[in-house]
Amino acid sequence: MTITTGMDMGLRLELFVSGMDASIDFYRGVLGFELMRRESDYASLRSGGVTVGLGPIAKLPLEDGYVTRSRLAEDRGAGVEIVFEVDDIAAYRDRVGASGHPLLDDLQLRPWGLTDFRIADPDGYYLRITSRD
Repeated sequence: MTITTGMDMGLRLELFVSGMDASIDFYRGVLGFELMRRESDYASLRSGGVTVGLGPIAKLPLEDGYVTRSRLAEDRGAGVEIVFEVDDIAAYRDRVGASGHPLLDDLQLRPWGLTDFRIADPDGYYLRITSRD
């Protein structure tokens, strides 16, 4: 079922990371995102209609709240697959490969008809880069 509200929807991911500089370098250098804003405790990067916000884990409360440092000390991103859709999957895979960043799963045509590859960002967030349907 499609809900029609007359409003477009975008996507912004907010990821809590252990090293701001390493994460910014990854999203810019490996994936080609553009840095939109940089502060000591927040960065915003964009590629097409996707915005990734980065914040340091160290700024989170230790125990009080839903997203805490102690909770993120476990397996960060477990059970979540972040999927980025690109027009030219082979060229994008070549870009990531040229960066030297390791692949978890190389380019494959999947049974559901899309081609993708998988990587993890510096904090272990699991990323699937896929062709558009």
